[in-house]
Amino acid sequence: MTTQDQLSFQDPVTRYRQISPPEQDQPEPGFDAEITPKADHGEESYRGTGRLEGRKALITGADSGIGAAVAIAFAREGADVALNYLPEEEEDAQHIIDVIRQTGQKAIALPGDLRDKAFCEQLVEDTVRELGGLDALINNAGKQVISEDVTELSDEKWVETYETNIHAMFRITKAALKHLPAGSTIVNCTSIQGYNPNPVLVDYASTKAAINNFSKGLGQQLAPKGIRVNAVAPGPIWTPIQPSDGQPKEKLPHFGQNTPLGRAGQPAEIAPAFVFLTSPESSYVVGETLHVNGGIPTP
Repeated sequence: MTTQDQLSFQDPVTRYRQISPPEQDQPEPGFDAEITPKADHGEESYRGTGRLEGRKALITGADSGIGAAVAIAFAREGADVALNYLPEEEEDAQHIIDVIRQTGQKAIALPGDLRDKAFCEQLVEDTVRELGGLDALINNAGKQVISEDVTELSDEKWVETYETNIHAMFRITKAALKHLPAGSTIVNCTSIQGYNPNPVLVDYASTKAAINNFSKGLGQQLAPKGIRVNAVAPGPIWTPIQPSDGQPKEKLPHFGQNTPLGRAGQPAEIAPAFVFLTSPESSYVVGETLHVNGGIPTP
């Protein structure tokens, strides 16, 4: 096959090799610069076709993992992007910003903690000011830390997970609505955990179920205004959230190998789902949750 053929026709089982990550430990929130093996965010693999030309997007959790892959894909599709991330994730974020700027698109860095209500509101205002508007919101940031026993799950950890995963989503969306014109899109990142919860991720999984329901209800509410709300539910995707206590350390070497495809997914493989739900190609899709999980059946 030619190189072009290889890009357009690929066996999904072997497109990426099966990974067996070594047991490793990172402090929260996890850093792509320190993860083994490295993940593919689409730096070399994602090819744009102009589907988001002229769009102005805000993406949370955009320094690494799924958020970083979405940011690169959006830029390659012609969108300008505002990237939110925690201040301590600056090194990872700057790599993604450099990749975006190489496309000729605008990349705006807006670090800050989404658990802060005032920051959530300021984040939207800063995006609108820097990009000259806002018409695509990607609520991706999330906190995932295992807890083997619910009796040892502290109130503080429970609240932190909800503040990051669902309260921030509500606050950012609410602040964004006064800026979003008809034709705008909101895509929220839920998870397979919202359908098949892991017993060691009770707090995280319950927020993902809430996000799924929030997306479907809000989708119905905003559809008459011409604003579409949808969600993406990733399965086992290799990101820094996994070695930073997102999974038990002893299970990392087998991460994602229980899927029908036999391997974990890469961030670059989930980005096209966000592109589709943001583009006009999905104009009749509202309140949908698109599963990208390697073939794991969901209820």
